Amino acid sequence: MSRKVDSVKDINDSKETWRLVVRIMDVWSVVNNKGIEHLEMIVMDSLGDRIQVLIRHDHLLKWKEVIKENMTCIINNGSVYNNDFQWKVCDHSKKIVFLGGTTMKAIELQNIPPKGYFFKDFGEILQGKCKTDRLEDIIGAVSEINHIQSNTPGKKVVVSVVLKDLKGNCINCNLWEIYGSKFLAYYNDPKNNGAIVILLTHAMVKDGQVSNAWSGSKLLINENILEIQDFMSKLPTNEQKEKPTQSAKSLPNWSGGSQYSPVERFVHNAKCMSLSQFCKIKHETLCVTVATTLKFVVSKYGWFYYGCTRCSSKAPNPEKAYECSCGQKVEQPIPRYKIELYVSNGESKYRFVFWDSECAAILGMTAEFMHNSMVENGEDDPMVYPDELEMLLNKKMAFRVKVQPTFSQASVWKFCDDEAFVKEIENDYIVEDNQSKTEYAKLVPNKENLETSAQTLSASGENDPESIILMTPTKDVVIADKGEEVDFEASGATQLSGTKLSKKLKIEPSS
Repeated sequence: MSRKVDSVKDINDSKETWRLVVRIMDVWSVVNNKGIEHLEMIVMDSLGDRIQVLIRHDHLLKWKEVIKENMTCIINNGSVYNNDFQWKVCDHSKKIVFLGGTTMKAIELQNIPPKGYFFKDFGEILQGKCKTDRLEDIIGAVSEINHIQSNTPGKKVVVSVVLKDLKGNCINCNLWEIYGSKFLAYYNDPKNNGAIVILLTHAMVKDGQVSNAWSGSKLLINENILEIQDFMSKLPTNEQKEKPTQSAKSLPNWSGGSQYSPVERFVHNAKCMSLSQFCKIKHETLCVTVATTLKFVVSKYGWFYYGCTRCSSKAPNPEKAYECSCGQKVEQPIPRYKIELYVSNGESKYRFVFWDSECAAILGMTAEFMHNSMVENGEDDPMVYPDELEMLLNKKMAFRVKVQPTFSQASVWKFCDDEAFVKEIENDYIVEDNQSKTEYAKLVPNKENLETSAQTLSASGENDPESIILMTPTKDVVIADKGEEVDFEASGATQLSGTKLSKKLKIEPSS
């Protein structure tokens, strides 16, 4: 006699021999600060009841390739505990943990509702009708981009947007790290015009705002799924054709604590020069220039390297676990971008190195994700450059780079492809005689109160991929009068708040 099927709502800790017929609504990987990975998922039965499931790291290999999102299956046996997750994704008071004796069999079932979303009403978010430990699904149209924070030392990428629902309610949504990078890649792609509707799963809700969770959130942008297409069709016709605007403070490298323009911060204490002058530089120099990405420099190392899961140091062996110099215990090194490009301006050409964070910001995906996608399609040769990388080409940008004449290359620190931003730098700062058009007043008036940064100025500092590779600095680092490294952000809010920058004086080249 076969065992009867249990309902999800009836699950309690009285036994471990539960038999569930469910659909896997969502599955995601979580890596803790020790580099140990486990899986979590949400399952739902035919009555629409859901429960959260955990698969520990010691059972990971058995289940990771078996479990697929949206599959229907029969699950037998599992330990039941109180749902003590810091962030919960459903209301069930219990959670299931897979045992060594847990079994799962895929089966086609039609009586379980298809994968769907449980959207939180914006009105309830604004009224504070939210559980403080609950993750929610949200959907809305981006009406404005409030703030863009670049990947700078001590700071992570974050994009703050205003989302509007179909009732006109507006909430702030903060997209951190890869989520912010993915949004920027979509927004900056000239092929994408009109309204932007985003769907964010497992969003954290606090004080009337939402943001992605560190694990489990999925960000869908204008994708061809029923929920997004239905939302888009209900927008007023004029809004469907309208691309969201950027507020003044969302321009690149904006900082609320500074009174200086994005361009002034971008060029601060860097030599502004044309690309043709790079070959004359004899020592490592921080420079700002304007150039167009031309083509890949194909090296024997390919487009990525294997690095630490916490920092960007190169792994000694991509197939072995090790302890990184940053203290991270790395079970499996991950791919990280290192892409060399020729850039050009007129007849001049130079080799620029783009690092992991810069590439992810443009491409909207990590090197690990891109590499895994290639492997799934049967391609594991690192010398094969995926088509998606061509998004890096044929872009005219303003660059802030560390020119490294020893290696005949420049390491990219920052970039901006906003047309007005690039034009201002090109017209007001770049000249052909190795002089800036502006005598720049010092942005930091009192060096005694500065916090000096111990971080190396170079984003790479090395040309040989066998050497340790450092991620591009993640905070504005500038060079003071005597060559010391200064943390610009450390002094910005207090030192600069009451100090106006002297008016820029244009100096014509001597005849």
